Parts: sequence; C-alpha cells; structure tokens
Amino acid sequence: MDRKSYTAELAGLRELRTEITAAEKAVAAAQKELDKLNQQRARRVAGLAGYEGAQAPAIAKASGLSVGDVVRIAPLLDPTPAAVRAPKADDQVAAVSAPAPEVPESAPVAEAAVAVAPALTRPAPVVAQPAPAAPVTEVEDQAAVVEQPVPDAPTAAPVVSAVPVAPVAVGPRELPALPEGPAGARFEAVTTGLVSKRPNFTQQARSTVFLDAATGDLAVRDRVVRLDLGARTPGEILDAVLATAPGTERIYITAGAPWHDGAERYSTLKDAVAAWLNTPSERWTTAVGSGRDRLAGHFVHQRQPVGRYAPATAPDSGSTEIRSMGEWFDPDGADVVTCRQAFTLLWQALRRHWDDAVLMGSPSQTGRDLWSQTIPTTGKWAGGYPVLSEELRGLLHATGGQGRTELIVPPRVPEQLPALVEYDRTFAYAKHLWKSPVGMPRRITAQAFAAMTEQEQTKALMSCSHWNVRVTVPAGWNHVGLLPAPVTGDRVWVYPSEPGATFTTWAGGAEVHLALSNHIAPWKVEVLDGLLFEDGKPLDEWGKRLKAAWADLTNLSQMHADERQRQAAYLASRAVRSVLLFGLGGFAQRPRLVSGTTPIGEALPAGVEILGQDDQVVTWQRQAGFSRDPYAHPEWAAYVWSGARAALLDMKYRQGKEVIGHAGALHAKPGTVVYFGTDGIALTERQPWPYRGEPGDYLLKGHLTGPVEHPTTQEQYLKLRGLGRAQLAAEQAGGDEQR
Repeated sequence: MDRKSYTAELAGLRELRTEITAAEKAVAAAQKELDKLNQQRARRVAGLAGYEGAQAPAIAKASGLSVGDVVRIAPLLDPTPAAVRAPKADDQVAAVSAPAPEVPESAPVAEAAVAVAPALTRPAPVVAQPAPAAPVTEVEDQAAVVEQPVPDAPTAAPVVSAVPVAPVAVGPRELPALPEGPAGARFEAVTTGLVSKRPNFTQQARSTVFLDAATGDLAVRDRVVRLDLGARTPGEILDAVLATAPGTERIYITAGAPWHDGAERYSTLKDAVAAWLNTPSERWTTAVGSGRDRLAGHFVHQRQPVGRYAPATAPDSGSTEIRSMGEWFDPDGADVVTCRQAFTLLWQALRRHWDDAVLMGSPSQTGRDLWSQTIPTTGKWAGGYPVLSEELRGLLHATGGQGRTELIVPPRVPEQLPALVEYDRTFAYAKHLWKSPVGMPRRITAQAFAAMTEQEQTKALMSCSHWNVRVTVPAGWNHVGLLPAPVTGDRVWVYPSEPGATFTTWAGGAEVHLALSNHIAPWKVEVLDGLLFEDGKPLDEWGKRLKAAWADLTNLSQMHADERQRQAAYLASRAVRSVLLFGLGGFAQRPRLVSGTTPIGEALPAGVEILGQDDQVVTWQRQAGFSRDPYAHPEWAAYVWSGARAALLDMKYRQGKEVIGHAGALHAKPGTVVYFGTDGIALTERQPWPYRGEPGDYLLKGHLTGPVEHPTTQEQYLKLRGLGRAQLAAEQAGGDEQR
C-alpha cells in the first residue's frame, strides 16, 4: 500500500466512524424510546389489574407479552389456582426465611446506593453544640385537620441500608419505600377510570337554622324565637325546632354543646358524645345510608359531632342534621343572629366569585365543591385530573405529614423565658397554592439523581417532588430541626436537631431544598429515591378566589360602621379560612373511618372499634380503606403542607421577583424558639418581621411579659398563649385610646 492509498483509507475510516457514531446514537435513542414504551406498557398493564374482571390471557394478547410477564407486572392477575399457588408461596417464604451464609469479617459490606445532594450554599461558621432535647407529647391545634398515624402501604418494601443509622430520641418508625422491579410500576401509575371532573349538576341549598342550646334562642330567617329544649336530647331539640321552623334540614348549635351533657358519667368524652347522639327517641331514628353495612349517619367527634336523624314513622322521607358551629369558626360568644349573619356574608362573598356557590354541611364539603367548579374546560387537563394509584396514595399518606407541632424544652431554651411572643401566619396555606403536582410522577432513583448535573438536581428539588432521603444534622448545629423524622406514638413526627443525628425519612422538595440551602449551615442529604411530578396549577384558581373572598370579608370586618356586622364579617373570614384548610385536608383522603350501630345481642361487623353502648345498641367505628373518590389527591395536600412547614423556618418577602426580606424560625436567634404550631411559632423575643396583611405574613398575635416559667405540656402552653393574647390585646386597646 502506497501513501496515497493509506491516506484514502484513513479518510474512509473517518467517514465510517462518523456513520457508526450516528448509528450508535440512533440505536441509543431507539433503545431509550423502547424502554419508555415498555414502561408505559407495564404501567398500563398494572393499571388494568385494578378492574375486577381483568384476565391475564386477554391482557397478554393485547400487550404482546406472555401470561407470565403480565403476572410478574401485576401479581393480582395470576390465574394459578389458589390450591397450587399456596404451596409455591410457602416454598418462597421458606426460602426467604432460610439463614443466609455467613460472611467473613474481612469481607467488604456493600453500601446501599444513594446520591449525596449538593450543598446549595457555602457552609456557615461552626457554632456551639447544644444538649439533646427531651421528647414531649404534642397535640394538633384544633383549627388544623388532625393528623393520625397511618399504616404503611402493604406493597411497600423498607429501605435496606448497610450504613449504620444513629438513633433518634424517640423510637423510630419505619416508613415504606418504593419497591423495585415490576411492583414499582404501580407507584408511577394512576387509577384506571378515576378522574376529577367538573360536576354535571348544581348543588341545592338546604334549609338551615342557628340554635343557642344554652339559652334556647333560635335564629330562623329574619327572626329569633326562644324555644323550650327540655332535657336537650336530640329528639327534644328536633321536636322544638321543627315545630317552629318546619322543613328545617340543618341545625347549627352555636353555643351550649348539649352532646357534653352528663359527660362526667363516661370514661371518655367520645363515649359521652356517642351516647348523646344515640339517645333513644320514639319519634326519631338514626338516618342510615344504603349499601351492605347500612352505616349510621352519625359522626362521633369530641367537640364537633354530626347527628343525622329521620322520622321514626317515615325514615325515608328525609333527614335533619344537628351540627356544631365550631366546624366553621369559633363563635367566641357571638349570638345566633350574628352567627346567621356571618353565614349570609360568607355566602355573599363566595357568590361574587362562584355563580353557583352553596354552603354545604361542612367547610370540607364546601371547599371540595367550590374547587370542582374551577377544573379547567380547556388545555391539557380539560378532561379532569387523574387520581393516583392506591399504592401511591398509601405511600403519600404514610410519608407526607401535615402541620408541624413541637414544644421545644430546656436546655435548648431557658427554664425561665424572658417573654413568650406568639406569631401566627395569616391565612397561611393560601400562600402555597400557586403550584401543585399533577399527573403521573416519574421515579428518580439514587443512581438517576447522582447522574444529574448540579443544576438539574436543584431544579428537581425545587419542583413538585417527594423524596426518600437519609439526613445527617451537621456538626455544630445549634438551631431547630429542619426535617421530620418518623417516630412511634402520638406525635408521629419529630424534628431532630442534635449535631450528628442521622435518620431516614420522606420530605417534600421545599423542605429538602431548605435543608441544603439554609443560610446557617447546609445539612448532609443523601437521596435514596424520589417522585418527580409535573408542575401544575390545579389549586391556583381555587386559591385566588378564596383569597379574594377572605380579603373582602377582612376589610369589611375592619371598616364597617356597625359592630355586629364587623363581628359577623370577621367570623365569615374565619369560615373562608376553614373552607380552604379543611378543603385541602379533604384532598388528602386518608383511609375512611365509618361509624355505625348494631342492636345489643347481634354480631358486630368484623374489625370494628366499639365507641360506646347503651341498653339498646352498640356504637362502633372502623377503617373502611380508600374509597374510589374522584377527588382524592393526597399529592396536593402533601405538597402544600411541606411548603408551609418550610415557610415556618424561612419565608421570603418579595416585591415582584425581588426578595426584600426574610422571616421564620431560622431568622430568630438560636435558643429563642419555644413552640411550633401548624402555622405559627412562639419565641422569647419580638422579631422585626413586617406585616402587610397578606396571606402567609407573620402577625404578632400575643406577647406575655416575663419571666415566664417554661411550659412542659401542651395544656400549659395553650394557657400561656391565651394570657399572651389577652395582654397584647389590652396593650393595643390602650394605644388606640391614647391616639
């Protein structure tokens, strides 16, 4: 070969190299597309398993898979007879439980795959190490949706890690994780045939009256009547009200709480309420629903029960509810006329933003109904918002906590507080509705997260996302905890802050991002797994309208010349807050608790908890699991709650896009934060945080001058909080008089 031929061959080889590179890219793109299509097929196969009549052979034929492949993706479709399947399952269990071969001590132990998220700010100077905090028992604020422990999703597998985890002060609770293999496809899927759509009907208003059970005053239309309520049993209340206002369908008790009569005779307040709701009556019976269980219509709650009654002679002729005004707002001594006026102002304010606004029995029902009227009719989600798979909803229920409640005790704070200053975030959740997760999430494994650039990782954390992470508190940290850690018991979540403490948890992107980027010191966060949603605005329009109604009523409560109208407008503004707060909680759709009654002597349904009994019936409740509710969107509630928890630590004041200030616990001195309460915090000194009257702003709510003995229980704190609010109100009233 001469030089000329050699040069020509080199040129040809370069051309061939270019063609091979192009072909490789084409193959890689095709493989990526093939993987994507295979994943879509797996998700659809898993989704079809939710249909009761689904059969593996038919799905296999339609999908081009073997029956075995279909069963591996969706084990529920296994056509193997149960008698054959059981021995196989026993063999598998025996194989799993067999002892593993011993590993020599010198053998290396593989660490679970994780990705360490980058610190988004420079580390701050090291600060002094505090002593560990003692555990305390907490109770949710009454205004918030009460959070309860939820069992882990049955299909979720725990995270297995060879890295030793430092124990948390309170016993840890293991959280579910995303399973590997085909089973994981159900966590990236939606429920077949279940979509949130606009209603095709208009809600009908119900005839409503307002009753002071202490005085007997009844507000019906434009008049007030004094009733004789006798012994204040449900039957006597119904008789008295319907004799005066025939056709009444809903009675709100504004004062008197008759369900607490004789409570001292019962071991718990819940037993007393259940007994009152089921007081025997010759004229009235419990209004029951339809279905296999014939569920009782009562809802047993210590403070805000719901009783539903029908005439004993004609139980199908309609029902009347007895409810508590406290579901909507604390009447705080307001008479029945003011409460009725508050409802009128609430309806009028909502009607300015919804043509068909109807006040339903509870704020939760009203909030969901109003939201359903904002579902878009054009664009990508015009057909409605899909409901996530039951497995994914179960994971979100088990891992997405609600509001933060924490009493911080000495030595992290002084035994003698110099003062107790309370700040409350005004209409807090309304600030976090502008963006929410929509559609089917994409799983981000530890390996996938590690392969991202730092910019892509930051974007993912700032998007609508939910992350399984291993967290380590940095050395020298002397401030409050940033991320929730799961524990057993009543508290469900704690917030470790001891330097070096390590725990595994789930948290929203807002909280994880704050842990990495806070101005004091970045925390070490290792991403184990995650769910990344598309950013959407399913709650934005709903939130804007509610904020506008709230602003109208708030202005009216400050500007109206008549004192009664000012009070009514204020109560109505609190009702708007309840519509948003409980409406959002309604999206969470935790496993349902249903109650019922069974005559004495008859067998009780399986799995019930007995609430109480009398000489005729046993009252019970039980978990009914997840319903096929088209409005079940725990991903929305979890994302808003995560954002609100992050804002308790660090909230930005903006003017346009420019950040002009900060507020929150991390912007107070270490050792000054005493209490977190869902949407407020208490400290030992006042803060220079501006208040503009906008949703999310920190409002000075109470100031109790010290020295104050540090509260050791929730009850003690609430008592001090009440004294602080009274003292601040007196100071402000004195200042107004001087002006």
